[in-house]
Amino acid sequence: MQGDLSARGLSPENEHFIDRVRRSTGRTIRTHRRDVPILPEFVGKRIAVHNGQNFVEIDVKPEMIGHYLGEFALTRKSVTHSGPGVGATRSSSHVALK
Repeated sequence: MQGDLSARGLSPENEHFIDRVRRSTGRTIRTHRRDVPILPEFVGKRIAVHNGQNFVEIDVKPEMIGHYLGEFALTRKSVTHSGPGVGATRSSSHVALK
């Protein structure tokens, strides 16, 4: 990944975001930019990345360097299934509701 990034460079929007992170002091930076790679100078900063519905706060750690911001703000919820409801199937009448 790093080789591709250095060959193509960053978009002007991503450069602007990186400058904002460099100038920030202590407060959370909110962004919709999910395609920005995490750089070593981001470590210790708090960044809120938009996941399409709301902002997810991320505390940047050294292990995250080289990944993209969007990898840490999931856009889909994991499904949690519960038991069958009343009248779901004929066999569910034999299953206790509680």
